[in-house]
Amino acid sequence: MNGLRVPATDLILTRFPCSSLRGDACRAPIRFQPPRHVNRLDPPRWPSARSVVLRSLVLLLPFSLVGRADETSQDWPHWRGPTHDGRVQAVSGWQGDEWPVGEAAWAIQVGAGGSAPIVVDDRLYTIGWSQAEDTVHCYAIETGQPIWHQSYACPEYGRRSEGDKGLYSGPSASPTFDRETGYLFTLSTDGDLHCWDSAQNGRLVWGLNFYEQFNVPQRPRVGSRRLRDYGYTAAPLVHGPWLIAEVGDDQGNLVAFSKRTGEIAWWSQSKDPAGHTGGLVPVVVEGIPCVAVLTIRNLLVARLDAGHEGVTLAEFPWVTDFANSIATPAVVGSSVLITSEYNQYAICRVDLSRQGARQIWRQPYASGVCTPVVQKGFVYWCWRGLYCLDFATGKPIWRGGRFGDTGSLVGTSDDRLIAWADRGELVLVDSARRSPTAYRELARRRKIFSSDVWPHLALAHGKLFCKDRDGNLKCFRLPTETSPR
Repeated sequence: MNGLRVPATDLILTRFPCSSLRGDACRAPIRFQPPRHVNRLDPPRWPSARSVVLRSLVLLLPFSLVGRADETSQDWPHWRGPTHDGRVQAVSGWQGDEWPVGEAAWAIQVGAGGSAPIVVDDRLYTIGWSQAEDTVHCYAIETGQPIWHQSYACPEYGRRSEGDKGLYSGPSASPTFDRETGYLFTLSTDGDLHCWDSAQNGRLVWGLNFYEQFNVPQRPRVGSRRLRDYGYTAAPLVHGPWLIAEVGDDQGNLVAFSKRTGEIAWWSQSKDPAGHTGGLVPVVVEGIPCVAVLTIRNLLVARLDAGHEGVTLAEFPWVTDFANSIATPAVVGSSVLITSEYNQYAICRVDLSRQGARQIWRQPYASGVCTPVVQKGFVYWCWRGLYCLDFATGKPIWRGGRFGDTGSLVGTSDDRLIAWADRGELVLVDSARRSPTAYRELARRRKIFSSDVWPHLALAHGKLFCKDRDGNLKCFRLPTETSPR
């Protein structure tokens, strides 16, 4: 046993007073139970073989079912969509003429922040900052009408933030939804991790602050340039009974909390400071369920199977000047793509096994922001052009289009790519399956907004949800059929 599963801790979950909350969260008292303490010197109680098998099956279940369940789902329930990879089963809606057709179905203002919206059933969830508060919003996706909201006091920037404050503000992490409980999880730039009950008008279930509970220090300077600390940016991941978050504390980079109570289940073996990517990503390596994250120093792959929770399966060194590893690791099977600019200025494919991480190829092309999408054997991303590489070899296929630094990408089932870029450019492009030798742009809707579109695009239930860093959000309806051309 590794001694990391349930460390002794004085974590006390916060019962927020009504003076710090706005909305329906104050209607009922919230009671939290302190975590059970475990003496690390106590001898371990070894489980029976039967219990080990059962626990392993339970932990593997979410991974074994994720493809089957999400293939028929139209939701966008967490960072990068139903399968954490920027791909959807929906079609692009391209019919050979105007795209998207007509004006926005509705438009709302939700407060500043780079946090992307998520969609579950007929509801959209998002979070934004205004007037010293974060507000969690729930809207009807058909009309844009508000259903509920909850607010709490929060600074515009994390308390240990440093640098680039003209480029971002407010929350960066996307909300995460858990279908089993109906709970919505949010993480603020200042480390406020909250659990909201979506079925009870966003009633607060539990909450804590990383800086206050764990005394997390400022990120260290890495690389050869100035220090950067953008607060907390990575969307947490639900896995079985846990909510896993990148805390970046000296006790562990990752912390698994009970998704129902907020009690600590385990810390990761890695103690790297937190990175600046958009979220944690599930990956299965030789049958072992794991989680991947790009910390400030490494690609970290930590185990999630019973008896090895949080143990490092693999690390691959990756340090970027300014701590600017922004693009999330892109997982395909047991392979991972990582990319960043500055001193790295590269994209790299790493294959994972029980023996660790092995570089397969590295190419001198980079994404400073957009996370790559891998679809039918090709790698795509949108950053100073839209790139296409061969996934197996890294060989460049084509590059084209006029794009700047901000951008996100979604791959559709009719072999097209939707880019959300710059200051509100919505662009539809043929994939390499349709256009194997050159970039081919089908449509471009310009100047939807006037500020940077850091928030990731979402496509769910036949609708595109587009948001900018100032909190402007528009919904465009897409046809459910597409042209074969």
